Amino acid sequence: MGWFSVCKVNYVKPNFPFSAQADGKRIGIYLVEGEYFAMEDICPHANALLSQGFMDGETIECPLHGALFDIRTGQCLREPGERDLNTTPCGSTVIK
Repeated sequence: MGWFSVCKVNYVKPNFPFSAQADGKRIGIYLVEGEYFAMEDICPHANALLSQGFMDGETIECPLHGALFDIRTGQCLREPGERDLNTTPCGSTVIK
């Protein structure tokens, strides 16, 4: 996946992720301690939108069954998450 413009900076607030689509894929845009991250937005366990879950600092909890993911690394921290997720830091060249 290349670089895509998906939203304006003011769309993303701390603890309130923004859901977007880029290159046919759902991604969540997160603001963590002043840094933006883009991460897969679909929970691998039950296909829920993670961006509709509970964000606490640098983690996001799936709204359906509570799988927990680290936004900075994509690491699955709690079951029933089945795998780590792809995540990447974003910059002003991506989010304008």
